Amino acid sequence: MRQTISGFGVIVFSLIYGCGSLNPHQENTVPVNHDAFTGLLQQYVDEDGSVDYESFISDEKTLKEYISYLENNAPNDSAWTEPEQIAYWINLYNAATIALVLEHYPINSIKDIGSSIQIPFVNTPWDIKFLEIAGEKYDLNNIEHNILRKNWNEPRIHFAINCASKSCPRLRREAYTGDNLDAQLEEQAILFINDEFRNSITTESTELSKIFSWFSGDFERDGDLKSFINRYSRVKMEDETNISFKPYDWSLNSQ
Repeated sequence: MRQTISGFGVIVFSLIYGCGSLNPHQENTVPVNHDAFTGLLQQYVDEDGSVDYESFISDEKTLKEYISYLENNAPNDSAWTEPEQIAYWINLYNAATIALVLEHYPINSIKDIGSSIQIPFVNTPWDIKFLEIAGEKYDLNNIEHNILRKNWNEPRIHFAINCASKSCPRLRREAYTGDNLDAQLEEQAILFINDEFRNSITTESTELSKIFSWFSGDFERDGDLKSFINRYSRVKMEDETNISFKPYDWSLNSQ
């Protein structure tokens, strides 16, 4: 869930996401094929990552079949590599997010889904448990915080999971795969950080996506935030560069 974590929210966040990790385990599963999702993405997502939700509705059944396929074939450590597991969870997050939007379309924002009174970390679209894996119910927050962020030190996932909003990283027009994951995440990082709509970087003053504020700890595990961004940015920040954060546009990422 892409929302500022401060004050009371820190306490609630800790209660909900800090108590153990969800690790669905299904015996005898083998790495899945994501070609069906790639086909859907190439048909309904443009080069800017915007989605033609209105047309996508005609293939909603195909999308749900792909999600069901993933639900019935969760990773297991004995047969899946780490990149295959990460790719699985990113694809499930992105596919499930699209499905959630399609179920309620037309909407102006994914935040329009759910209760009219939304309590942070308690009653939002990211807390709707509509996935069932290994007999357990899951929501999008479970996948992002309890699985992807908790199990792997891989900050580039923040450039891959898509929350159906304009300020989110662009939705990739292909599924993530174990064999290509590192190259795909590296490209997503370069595209996101150098996208002037999402990040305005100069040597004097820089405005960054709020993703870098919300999840600063993920980007600072192996150094400071500036060092992480300079690894990918065409314009390099300096020690004295001032950093602020852009407003987040929650408008639907529709074409």
